[in-house]
Amino acid sequence: MTEALSQTSIDALVETYDGFLIDAYGVLVDKNRAMPGARKLLARLDAAGRPWLVVTNSASRLPETLSAELAAFGLAVAPERFLTSGSLLQEHFQEQGSVGSRCVVLGPEDSRIYVERAGGRVVALDDETDAEVLIVADQKGVRCLQDMDFAVSLMLRRMDVGRPLRLLLCNPDLIYPVGPGRFGFTSGGLAAMLEAVAHERYPGEANGFIRLGKPYRPIFSAALRRLGATRPLMIGDQLGTDILGALRSGIDSVLVGTGLAPRSDSRTWPVHPTWYLPSLDPRGNTPVG
Repeated sequence: MTEALSQTSIDALVETYDGFLIDAYGVLVDKNRAMPGARKLLARLDAAGRPWLVVTNSASRLPETLSAELAAFGLAVAPERFLTSGSLLQEHFQEQGSVGSRCVVLGPEDSRIYVERAGGRVVALDDETDAEVLIVADQKGVRCLQDMDFAVSLMLRRMDVGRPLRLLLCNPDLIYPVGPGRFGFTSGGLAAMLEAVAHERYPGEANGFIRLGKPYRPIFSAALRRLGATRPLMIGDQLGTDILGALRSGIDSVLVGTGLAPRSDSRTWPVHPTWYLPSLDPRGNTPVG
């Protein structure tokens, strides 16, 4: 898989780049543990005085929740080190004049808190709900068939009377790594189903979701402003989010061969990282043959 890729090391990256954006799931952790080498990576960056942020498509957990979860895995990441897709809602609501709007939220309690912090008025989702904004934040907390039935009904009722919902998708991921060889379905898949219905019913007319998370520009623009580096690097495990988003933002990237990194021949990939690391753990990295 790695024949066409330029392999590197953590030490070489630290010497070359002056700021780091790091994906959470698949790079630092999976659902059950810290990934090998994750603690050493963060310690190395701190020792070198390199600023870093954990940039994640999560909108199901607040930064303080994420900090506590990673601490349970032995990773010390302060809440202010996280940039989540959910945190982008505040700026988006202000820019689009959505403060005070009635909002339906698909996601758990932390997702609703993100919306309230952004200035939205969260309303309960049932078969009589009306709202101006539908936010698909996360698959957690979603009663899949029931809530999706309510959401699609609301969306179509509004479209049928010429008052379409504003559709926001925090986490565009379709799947995420649960553990070795195990994957989960995410909110991006829920949004894709709603979009498919809208486009089938109103071909050529239906609006799609505004996507806030990776690989889209909002989260990278916010991350680069906060990082303040002159030569930043994105470290991720997904071509379609981490690597593509870095490419679109004009920054270098390194693909870590854990999490959701592709197993196919790299010459067939649609986008390519600047660098490749089989693992954050140098004991798992062998020279490219």
